[in-house]
Amino acid sequence: MYKYDNYDQQMVDTRVAEFRDQVERRLAGKITEDQFKPLRLKNGLYLQLHAYMLRVAVPYGTLNSEQMRMLAHIARKYDRDYGHFTTRQNIQYNWIKLEDAPDILADLATVEMHAIQTSGNCIRNISSDQYAGAAADELVDPRPYAELLRQWSSFHPEFNYLPRKFKFAVIAADEDRAAMRLHDIGIQIVKNDTGEIGARYYAGGGMGRTPMIAPLIRDFVPIAELISYAEAILRVYNRYGRRDNKFKARIKILVHEMGAEPFIAEVEEEFKHLKGLNIDAPAAELERIKAYFADPLFEAGLPDEIDRSDPDFAVWLDQNTHPHKRPGYAVAVISLKPTDGIPGDASSAQIDLMADLAEEYSFDELRVTHAQNIVLPHVKKADLYAIWQKLDAAGLATPNLDLISDIIACPGLDYCSLANARSIPVAQKIAKRFADIDRQKELGELKLKISGCINACGHHHAGHIGILGVDRKGTENYQLLLGGSGAEDVSLAKITGPGFDEDGIVDAVEKVTEVYLGAREEGERFVDTYRRVGIDPFKEALYG
Repeated sequence: MYKYDNYDQQMVDTRVAEFRDQVERRLAGKITEDQFKPLRLKNGLYLQLHAYMLRVAVPYGTLNSEQMRMLAHIARKYDRDYGHFTTRQNIQYNWIKLEDAPDILADLATVEMHAIQTSGNCIRNISSDQYAGAAADELVDPRPYAELLRQWSSFHPEFNYLPRKFKFAVIAADEDRAAMRLHDIGIQIVKNDTGEIGARYYAGGGMGRTPMIAPLIRDFVPIAELISYAEAILRVYNRYGRRDNKFKARIKILVHEMGAEPFIAEVEEEFKHLKGLNIDAPAAELERIKAYFADPLFEAGLPDEIDRSDPDFAVWLDQNTHPHKRPGYAVAVISLKPTDGIPGDASSAQIDLMADLAEEYSFDELRVTHAQNIVLPHVKKADLYAIWQKLDAAGLATPNLDLISDIIACPGLDYCSLANARSIPVAQKIAKRFADIDRQKELGELKLKISGCINACGHHHAGHIGILGVDRKGTENYQLLLGGSGAEDVSLAKITGPGFDEDGIVDAVEKVTEVYLGAREEGERFVDTYRRVGIDPFKEALYG
């Protein structure tokens, strides 16, 4: 994983000192909340319903055991003993005191972490495939390219005050595990017909109140021009993106209203202008970054056989591991979705345990997934049983990856000042209703996602089943959506009809699963059956 150089460390330390001064002035009443707000947002600090919330960056979801232990330390010392892992592969703390925020940032800086650009109208934390560097199906490790983009975008003077927040995702496999086309810019690392490595660019995707799938902008950009093409897109957006209405300020609106072809023409013209201006990093810089992502010292000749005699372990093994590119190894996924838990939450003790497991069994590396789980990317198959035993003892061995109880959910009205409805109780009730693992496995892959408001932090538009909480004359109401996907078969879910109350939405989810089981054909997932039969059978079951 990438290590800070002197410039990186100085940049972060300087930002901590600046923010400490800003907080002191705010506490002393020398600046108003309106003056302080843009300063704190650029340091990842939000003012929520009950307290400040701090969002810590985890670039492309990768961190080591030392960093993970620091996250546990912050949870214990400054929060209520837990952290919330998010859909941008970050972590949030929901009970922060303003006077503690500079100390937290200073603690983070000691382990090469920060909260810079995790909020504000700037380029946010760049996300990637949680299996990057380990997956058997990837072309190359996409993280060096994500890191190059991170360095380019940090404190970029031209893009520090964009019309609206801006999100990148970078992948390097045909299977999209990062919801790439639902980002402002999605990049897939590809090879052309001559074997040259390059980037396929999509732009104009996003969720929120107007969800859109990003169209293809350019099929191939030579990797040496990765940065200048990104810069061309950002310049066009910065020039034409609306600043008069924040609800119409995202690049997806610009691409939609301008039209994909005229937008592409503007980008190509800007790209032509940038050629020869030395926007891109030298090839040596990319090679320097790649060296930090070299494979660990994998052992050869390891056995592929696994003792499956413990039936509970066998269930977890089948559901929560993923093929690794090296024989004798596997990718292990730690579910943060226990039946009675809050999706994405982990206690400080659990975070410490995950750090210990990474250090002992996974070459000191962990990943945060956009589905709010944690990955041990490089695990010997012979060690999986020992890992599972330790996870099971800590309540972290739920075998539900990609099943109906592996729910993505935002914090909702329990914490967020923007929310219209609670997400957490709904997620817990659904998980309890479908707690039986045999029932979950019978349903198969079924991605359920819940948002407490139209901002879609729970990615409800991309759920095979999506739930959106809305306010109906002061009452929490839940709309049901069907047919979304954030994967390579990307699609946007459609609202079925009138909403439900909290208990009614749980019953509604059960009804649509019953329709699916009655209609599915051999090998179909829920979303496949939905696409084949359409929405009408589901609406009939729901509304009569």
